[in-house]
Parts: sequence; structure tokens; C-alpha cells
Amino acid sequence: MALYSEKVMDHFTNPRNVGIIENADGVGEVGNAVCGDIMKIYLKIKDGVIEDVKFKTFGCGSAIASSSMATELIKGKPLSQALELTNKAVAEALDGLPAHKMHCSVLAEEAIRAAIKDYYDKNGIEYDKAQFPEPKDGHEHPVEEV
Repeated sequence: MALYSEKVMDHFTNPRNVGIIENADGVGEVGNAVCGDIMKIYLKIKDGVIEDVKFKTFGCGSAIASSSMATELIKGKPLSQALELTNKAVAEALDGLPAHKMHCSVLAEEAIRAAIKDYYDKNGIEYDKAQFPEPKDGHEHPVEEV
């Protein structure tokens, strides 16, 4: 069996929604000190709906694929639905990730949450702080050997 699914390879080689949104309504950036991946998500929001989403990711193929898939899953969705997106849903939409790469889908979930929180903060919108737990600093991942 191949290490990566066809969907992972497709989203890695042809990532969707890459770029920056100037004057974004919300921006979220998260990173992982252990693996070195950094994700930045930009949101354009109109009437509580994600009208546009872009990302910039510095990281491995799984990180890029996770960012790409996550943006596809939230584009056009209300913020309430975007907040329900889990790393498991991102990984499942990619037809799975190797266990040692699941942290990439966690970063995608955290970057989206951080961007939505940024939007709420910028606009003085009240929210349930429990919906925005602090990112798990460094996550528990095995270090890959080369």
C-alpha cells in the first residue's frame, strides 16, 4: 500500500486556495516546533459566511495537502460550520494520513480556529472561549528519521 493516498498527492501537487488575502477579515497562524511546519490561513467573511479562504504553508507534503483540503472544506460555509471542522475530518477527506503525519491535519484545524478567533477579536464579536483552546504547543509527534 502506498504511504500517501491519491487525494493527498493531488492536494500536494495541485494545492487549492494558495495565496494571501490582502485586508483579510481574519488571519490565523500556527506552527509546530517539533516538525517545523507553519500554516497561515486568511479568511474573507461576509454575513457570517466564509466567502474566500487562502493559505500559505511552509512544511511537508502532508501539511500542504491538509491546508488545501481544509480550505476546500470550509469555503462557502458559515463560521459555525467551519468551527466544527476537525482534524479527523480533514484526514478522512484526504483518504487518510500516515499516523506520524496526523499532526498536519491538527495544524490545519488550529489555523482555521485561530483565523476565526482573529475575526471575532477584530470585530468585537463575543464568543465562547472554550471553542478556542490554546494550540497544543509542540504536539506529541515522533521525530521522523531520515
